[in-house]
Parts: sequence; structure tokens; C-alpha cells
Amino acid sequence: MNKLAPESLVFTDMDGTLLDHDTYSIEPAKSMLMHLESINIPVIPNTSKTFAELVALREKHNLNGPFIVENGAAVYVPHGFLPQKPQGALWSDGYWCKSFTSARSHWLQLIESAAKSFTGLYKSFSQMSLHEICEATGLSEEDAKLASKRQFGEPIQFNGDDHQKLQFISALKQRGANILEGGRFIHVCGGVNKGQAMNWLAEVIQSQFSLTHPPRTIALGDSGNDIAMLEQADIGIRIRSPIKPPPELNEPKGEIITSNHFGPVGWAETLADIFTLSA
Repeated sequence: MNKLAPESLVFTDMDGTLLDHDTYSIEPAKSMLMHLESINIPVIPNTSKTFAELVALREKHNLNGPFIVENGAAVYVPHGFLPQKPQGALWSDGYWCKSFTSARSHWLQLIESAAKSFTGLYKSFSQMSLHEICEATGLSEEDAKLASKRQFGEPIQFNGDDHQKLQFISALKQRGANILEGGRFIHVCGGVNKGQAMNWLAEVIQSQFSLTHPPRTIALGDSGNDIAMLEQADIGIRIRSPIKPPPELNEPKGEIITSNHFGPVGWAETLADIFTLSA
């Protein structure tokens, strides 16, 4: 990637947004991805997925810019994307990494202390076999191995009723956990979110490229854990889902758009309206 400052940044959720909910296909969005690359607009995954998953997805789909993992827990910036090291970042596995929360081990201990009254009602990723992760996510065995390599938080599959789920979440929150509900799991983590990480990266780009204001932020997502990113973006795009209504937003900062189509078809459709390419 060259050293020209991007005028816009596209932050995207992955499952159900850039990737089809059922097939995980990215195919309908490929033309738009190529167009954005040609006009120096980075597409930045902002996802509940792990570092290991994102490294594989970036290579598979030619996504060469930064990425945000585990619901805003950390931002990874590849060498050469920025003129210099971001303040507070550490060099890790070929990327500058800026983390915003405690390591996974902290949250596993917290879950254990809070969940004694809920035995049999939940399973965390650390308790699930590879087969169970495959069953719960629809991932292949190879992809499930990558998904299990959490660094900063822990996904939980809760099998009780809605009342028990609320009690479970309350017990975790009382001990200091932040809870984000994604498409399939409850995510137990620190006080992080996708919006905070998005804003950090936009401000770093503004500072390092000496811009008068941050690049325009465009965020796309389909779930509750995307709300902070959608609300804080200059343009928030809610991608329709075949299994749930669009996330409800409270006080969005900018324009809110809702796609007509699902997943990557809706992803390409809405960005085509912004960047004037036929989807």
C-alpha cells in the first residue's frame, strides 16, 4: 500500500456482512473490493474473529490493510501502512499491535468465578471440542482451529432460556466483564468495542499524515456487536440478515443506511451508491 493518506476508511464486520451468513462466500463483493483498492480506500475488517482467522482471510481475499480483532480488543497494522510506529503499539507477528484490554486468561478466570450457578447452561470456546465449535459455527475443522485461538476475550454459547441468560450476563457484568452479543455467541471481554478501535485508527491516520480532520469512516455490520461502530461512523450501513432484524441504533453520529439485500450482496450494493460503481 502506498503512503498516500486515504480519504475514507471502510470498516466492515465479516460474518453475515462481507461474508455470506450461510456459505461464508465473499464473491458478490469482489468487484467492489477491487474498486476500493484501486482508489486507495482501505477495507478494514472489524470483527469478533481472531488474529489467526484474520491472517488467513486477508491472504485468501487480498485484504492488505489493517484489521481489528475480537470486537475491538486490538488493532493490527501491517508494516508500511503508516509512516511510523503508532504510539502505544507493540511489534507482534509482523504487525504493529495496539491492544485495549486484558488477555484471555483474565476473562476465563472471571467466567469461572461468575458462572457457578449456571453449570450445564453454557459452554465457552475453551470448553468446546473442535467438533463442537464446527457444529456451533458452521466452520470447517481448519477454520474452527483458527477461531479457537482467542487472545483477548471468550465467546460463550448459552443454552438456557432468556431469563437465565439475563441472569448469567448480569453475574458477569457485576465482576467487571463487558458483554457483546454477536450472531451466535455471547462475547465476554473488557470495556472495548468496535467503535473505539475504529476511532483510534482513524485518529492515528489523521495524526501521522498531518490531516486537518480524520478520514471519513464508513462502517458496515449486521449484529448487536456492530452497534458502536455503526453509531460512531460518519456513515453507518446496516446490512440486512436472513435470520434477524437490523441492529437498533440509539444516537448515531452520522448518516445511517440499511441495505436492501443480505450479506455481501448488500455490502456491495450500499458501497456502490457511495463510491459510484455498479454493484
